[in-house]
Parts: sequence; structure tokens; C-alpha cells
Amino acid sequence: MVEPFILLHPQDDVCIARQQLVGGTRVHGGVAVRGLVPPGHKIALRDLSPGDAVRRYNQVIGYATAAIAAGEHVHVHNLGLRDDSLNADRDYAYGADLKPEPARKEAFFQGIVRRDGRVATRNYVLVLSSVNCSATVARAIADHFSRRYHPEALAAYPHVDGVVALTHGTGCGMDSEGEGLQVLERTLAGYARHANVAGVLVVGLGCESNQIHTWLARSHLEEGALLRTFNIQDSGGTSQTIEKGIAMVREMLPHANAVERVPCSAEHIVVGLQCGGSDGYSGISANPALGAAVDRLVAHGGTAILSETPEIYGAEHLLTRRAVSEAVGRQLVARIRWWESYTRSQGGKMDNNPSPGNKKGGLTTIFEKSLGAVAKGGTTNLKAVYEYAQPVTARGFVFMDTPGYDPVSATGQVAGGANMICFTTGRGSAYGCAPAPSLKLSTNSALWHRQQEDIDINCGDVVDGTLDIDTLGERIFQHILACASGQVTKSEAHGYGQNEFVPWQLGAVM
Repeated sequence: MVEPFILLHPQDDVCIARQQLVGGTRVHGGVAVRGLVPPGHKIALRDLSPGDAVRRYNQVIGYATAAIAAGEHVHVHNLGLRDDSLNADRDYAYGADLKPEPARKEAFFQGIVRRDGRVATRNYVLVLSSVNCSATVARAIADHFSRRYHPEALAAYPHVDGVVALTHGTGCGMDSEGEGLQVLERTLAGYARHANVAGVLVVGLGCESNQIHTWLARSHLEEGALLRTFNIQDSGGTSQTIEKGIAMVREMLPHANAVERVPCSAEHIVVGLQCGGSDGYSGISANPALGAAVDRLVAHGGTAILSETPEIYGAEHLLTRRAVSEAVGRQLVARIRWWESYTRSQGGKMDNNPSPGNKKGGLTTIFEKSLGAVAKGGTTNLKAVYEYAQPVTARGFVFMDTPGYDPVSATGQVAGGANMICFTTGRGSAYGCAPAPSLKLSTNSALWHRQQEDIDINCGDVVDGTLDIDTLGERIFQHILACASGQVTKSEAHGYGQNEFVPWQLGAVM
């Protein structure tokens, strides 16, 4: 018989409802539930007075804002954060929890080896827009090769996974020397040189701030047979530009198709870690299970990128304790301080999270959400910290500073070199990330049964009490190897990936 609740740590002040609980149900310590408590939500295990700290994961997730009796539902009506808790000096204890490096293991997948030694999990031709003004043309070029609408267009190129347009809403109306343009240039360059990309066509308008020739020079990129560029204003208008672009892509396709999959070490897998539509089970099932898979990947020489800085807020001390040096830990804290300043300048605060969907699923404060989110990063040492879209060169577990908004965050990770995304969700997600395949993991079985056509792996077995974290971590790791070998994910089958390219837009729009 599985208990109707989950207790995460003996010192916790709350337990989590495994299913909807009715009044009178007995939970940990014989405490009787008072009223209805939804699945994934918290129940008080002791009487709490206003101002008392409330612990989950043996970490403070907030403070009682009203008297709470043992057995009561604990949520937004009686739990919150104080301003002094947001601005508190935390014990970062740099490197205090460092571990010996794991014994090296070997595993293989069927990858694509580029001429320069980079290893791909997919093989795409990209049509990038330099500016929003060229987005329609870029999409029209890619649409000509769509397997959904023109299945014959790529029939002769079975090793090409697709021709996709990655467009965005910026590229002009910005400081031509400012941080915003630098981030956009870095993002586009990351995609242009990505291992999963065989060829790139960049389409501009001609008069935008993000000038293609300047971008090429700053990014140390050169045009060639598999990197072509041109502007609409130099091509005679929309129709002629589309025809010109189609012709250029056709010239790339034979080169892009001339690949084969061969056995490659798992050390070449770089996974971007994401969570979206989180719920009260995220930190219990999918996130720690993904963390167990990350530990395996790191032991095999691979790399995992944790991101979403606003969603590690209040839990960053758990990462600084794993930093390989004080300098790496301080880099992470510096990004936290930047976000505090940034949100203040916009009239906001870092506790504007969780979202309405997160709260419906049982998450109450940003601290609670963050403590569950960092579990995706497993338990190995933090090797490096990167700014948005910077090339990830370290192997092992690393961090990249990104917003919490999933499309923006994953775009930065892929620009940094992620050749796969693992995305946990408790409320449900419709998401993909061309050119990197995206595996989606559900935190609960109800979501799996409801939205199975969008979810690749069910982690709800942990909540149901039928599977342990370590076993599920091994299962996820094997899914990662299969996906890297070409196994099609649910989001790929549905055609997701083009609209989810969203570079982080910083600075004034002028």
C-alpha cells in the first residue's frame, strides 16, 4: 500500500499530497488533513505561527503569512516570501560539497562526425533571418522544402533532417554597438556553426542594425558553399529573393546529404536542461530523475547545461557549494546580482514567479520552485559558468545564464552548443527546438495519460511509488543515447522547432 503523501526530508514542515486528499486522511505522524488538498500540494505537519519559516527539501521555501494548523493546506493564501529573505546574504560555501570526479565510463551512440571533428545528433540546413524584416522571406524559402507540404522536395536527400527557418522579432531598432546586438550576433553565430547544422543561408533586408557583413566579421565566420548570405534589397524584391534562396539551398543539399551515422562516444553529447509548466511533483520525480541521468552523462564524459537563472534563485547556494573553484562560484553569484538589479530597473522583483500554472500545480514561492529546478543538474561538480549563448567548451556539469522563459533559455543553450534538450513538465508542454531534438519528461502519470502524444518519458512512476529515481535515471540516459542516434522525438514528429527560436532581447528598442 502506497502512502497518500510524500515526505521529502525528516526535518520538513510539510508533506506533499500524492493524490487529492480529503479531510480526515492521515498523513505523516498521524496528522489529519483539514479539508480538500489537491494533488502535488502541501500539507502542514505542525502548527505554524505567522512569520515562521516553512521547510521543504530541508530548505526554507517561505514564511507563514497567517497561522497554519497541522493538517491544513499550505499555499499562496498562507505562505509567502519576505523582502529581507529575497535580499538575504546566503552561505555560498564555495566548493564545500566538491566530490571526486566520477570514474570514467564508456557508452556510444550513432552520431554524425563533421570534417572538423564535431559530432552531431541531427543534420539540418538552416535559413536564418538577420532581422524581423526578412522573416517572411526566410520562412517561404524553408517552406519550399517542407516534408509536410512538399514531401518530394527532400526525397533525394534522406540524410537531411530538414530545412528550417529560424526567424526572430529583432535585429533593428537597437544600438549597433550595444549589448542587445552583441547577444543577437552571438546567438546567430552559435546556430550558424552548430554541429547539427550542415548548411546555413542567412537572409537580411539590407538596412538593418544587424548588418550581415559586420556579423560575419565579428563572429569570425566566412562565406562558402555551406554558408551563404544575401539581402532582399539587393535581390529585386520578395518573389525574386525567395527563388534565389531556394536555389542556394538546393546547391547545399547534396553536400548536406553526404553524411552517415557512425559509433561515437557519449562524451560528444551536450544536453540543455529545461523545465516548463512545473508543478509540485517536478522536484520529486522528473527533475531528480533527469539529474540522475545527468550524473551518468557526466561520468561518460558528456556535458549538461543548467540554465534559467531566475528559476534557481534562492537555491543558487546549492550550486556554489559544488563549484570547482571560488571563481566559478562567484561567477554564478554575479549573474544572480545582475538579475536582481535588472528586475529592479524594470520595476519588478525576483519573486514574480511561479506562474499561475505552477501555482495551480502546487508551487507557491520562487524558492520552492528553484529548489526543485536545480535537481535537474544532478550531483556532480559545477565546472563553469557561461553568459547567454557563449560557446560551452568545458565538459561536465555547467551553468549558462538565461531567462526562465523556456524558448529564450533553450535558444541560448543551443547557441552554446547543446545538441539535445531534455525538458521536464508537470502541467504539459508543446515544445521543440530545431536543430536540437527535445525529449520531454512528464512529472506525473495523469499528464502522461492526458498528453502522451507530446511526452517522451513518464516520470510519474516515482510519484506512484512503482519506480525509484536511480532506475528512472538510467532509463532517461538510454533515451538520450537513442535520441542522439536519430530516434525521432514526439516534438519532432509533430514538426515543432522553428517557432521556438527566440533570442534574448536586451536593451532599449528604439
